[in-house]
Amino acid sequence: MARRPTAKPAPLASPATPAHRVRKATRSVRVDGPDQIDVHVGSRVRLRRTLLGMSQTDLGNAIGLTFQQVQKYERGMNRVSASRLWTLSNVLDVPVSYFFDGSGGGSEASTIEPARIWGDAADKDILNNQEVIELIRAYYRISHLTFRRALYELVKAAAKADAVSAAERVTIVDGPPLT
Repeated sequence: MARRPTAKPAPLASPATPAHRVRKATRSVRVDGPDQIDVHVGSRVRLRRTLLGMSQTDLGNAIGLTFQQVQKYERGMNRVSASRLWTLSNVLDVPVSYFFDGSGGGSEASTIEPARIWGDAADKDILNNQEVIELIRAYYRISHLTFRRALYELVKAAAKADAVSAAERVTIVDGPPLT
């Protein structure tokens, strides 16, 4: 009976080793932590799911996963494949690019600073605030576009009046005495 020669594993690196045979060091989520892009994509999945009022179970059922897997995606512990990202974009009714908005990927739209959008309320977690999410949901439940636009203008006017009022209060306190 003839012995078969055993195959040796490819070396990590050596000058004589062809490039296609070199093993690459793998990245471990346990050791290195989740990749920041995976965390960002996951947070965008969570944000959109929450804005739509879906539970993790609902989303998991819609894409054929368990809620635990959705949880791992949302925390960035598991990487979302391209096909799964496509499915998520269809279920959550957003373009695939939505998941990368704000990631700093290079396009002007993705590198807008929160302060430019949110003003003084710039907080990277502002969309994780339950009150903000409920306000956005309620706003989009208003089907009459004229009412929705009027509410939008009212909120803008109230915010502007509050800013002016705050500035006047500072002037009164710091300015000359009233006569």
